[in-house]
Amino acid sequence: MTSSLRIIPLGGLGEIGKNMMALEYEDDIVIVDCGVQFPEEGMFGVDLIIPDISYLLERLDKVRAILITHGHEDHIGALPFILPQLKCPVYAPRLAHGLITAKLKERRVARDLVVTPIDPGIVHQIGDSFEVSWFRVCHSIPDAMGIAIGTPLGTVIHTGDFKIDHTPVDGRIFDLPSLSHYGDDGVLLLCSDSTYAEVPGYTTSEKVVGEALDRAIGEANGRVLVATFASLVSRVQQVVDAAVKHGRKVSVVGRSMVDTINVATELGYLKIPEGILVPLSVTRKLPAEEVVLMTTGSQGEPTSALVRIAKQEHRDVNIMAGDTVIISATPIPGNELPVSHTIDRLLRQGAKVLYDRIATVHVHGHASQEELKLVLRLVRPKYFLPVHGEFRHLTAHAQLAWDLDVAKDGIFVMVDGDVLELTEDGSRMDERISAGPIYIDGLTARDDKSAVFSERRSLSKDGVVVVVVTTSKDSGEIVGEPVAVSSGFLDESETGNLFEELSFAVAKDLSNSGTRHKKNGENGEFKAKVKETARGFIASSVRRSPMIVPVVLEV
Repeated sequence: MTSSLRIIPLGGLGEIGKNMMALEYEDDIVIVDCGVQFPEEGMFGVDLIIPDISYLLERLDKVRAILITHGHEDHIGALPFILPQLKCPVYAPRLAHGLITAKLKERRVARDLVVTPIDPGIVHQIGDSFEVSWFRVCHSIPDAMGIAIGTPLGTVIHTGDFKIDHTPVDGRIFDLPSLSHYGDDGVLLLCSDSTYAEVPGYTTSEKVVGEALDRAIGEANGRVLVATFASLVSRVQQVVDAAVKHGRKVSVVGRSMVDTINVATELGYLKIPEGILVPLSVTRKLPAEEVVLMTTGSQGEPTSALVRIAKQEHRDVNIMAGDTVIISATPIPGNELPVSHTIDRLLRQGAKVLYDRIATVHVHGHASQEELKLVLRLVRPKYFLPVHGEFRHLTAHAQLAWDLDVAKDGIFVMVDGDVLELTEDGSRMDERISAGPIYIDGLTARDDKSAVFSERRSLSKDGVVVVVVTTSKDSGEIVGEPVAVSSGFLDESETGNLFEELSFAVAKDLSNSGTRHKKNGENGEFKAKVKETARGFIASSVRRSPMIVPVVLEV
């Protein structure tokens, strides 16, 4: 039987975030990226979402390495949770390597884990089946790379996140010659970033944002607060450059941004003149027109610095009339409402707010259609797999390839858990594996089948009703009337005689059914009957479905 190359997306296809893809050939598996996804509204108590790696854990002896494209959270954020389980080497560009090392150390999972920094163009032999090298691309973080993976069947190109910027902030342009060289030699499969595949034309250069930030900071009469992604190092550099030009000091508010700036500065990816970056205590004593504050919270995250400032809940920073707030980011789908609320709160406090809809203070880091077409033309792959995006983005990217008449042997629109199998004889896609989300809830990892989340949704919608039933320790029979209390259910004025009638209904049903409380805590059947009766009675009476918590007391 002909050996096959299996392409298995575990995250990032059909969604934005938690990017992770496995490539399997005979006894070797390599993984591209290992990212997180941030919870949407309604995911109560969820801190992060990570990929399901059950497929990999079942083949742990095959897993050779994790290959990282760049240092954004949706590509490296799951490593502290997943790497201790896989215990395989990680290869990453130097800035990503620094960020990963700091992240693992912070989570105290760095012991015995190997993270190796890579340089572009150097070939690494991974297992018996893979020869791997990286090439430079442009993105919204320095040191972003695409990956060329040599396999016995041919070369796989994974672009990572990219755009083609001819004037990047760090001066490191997209290595198009290498991409063209791979295309000339023949590429088996291209996996290419699809995030902005619906957007015509070209993505605007970061240079334009630098000019807009310079102008906004130069024109501001008071303090300037700039909110952006903690990992957007190039944007931090632009803000610092503008602050230096206009005689301002810079303070950073937000732990994640402080950590990123420290790593990027130490590795030389940020150039900050001595004396420009100062503690917040120093900027408090300076005239307002000499201050720039950089902060997290561009996505309206509830616990972020900017949101706490907007809510007047930050212990160190308050908005003053005359402040200019620059939100240098575009809301991720699903975050539009919290971002809007943050902007409103800032405006009500007298700040001038600049954001992407009214000023050129942000450009995205992903290729638009013409750049995607250029990559397709240069690579000319045998097969094409759009990656990194919701299903509509993947479909739009597939259509571009179809219109260009490339990848004539197969264009595949896949989602997490689909398996693409390539052989010398052709391709097939008729298998699926488990690849659902894993929710990080404090120190606990839960899958989407956990009853905890449905219970939390019920609580958030209809509250909770506690039904207390007192029973005889000897006979198990009910003693007195059941008592019901609630929280988040109805106002006292709305309940009327509801709870009295509920108590009567519970007592009657327990009596009629002959259900008794058993000794030694074996009361599952008894509690289930209480819950069933209470739920049915409330539903028929007020058409609500609160969480029912039965409590049994013995006397």
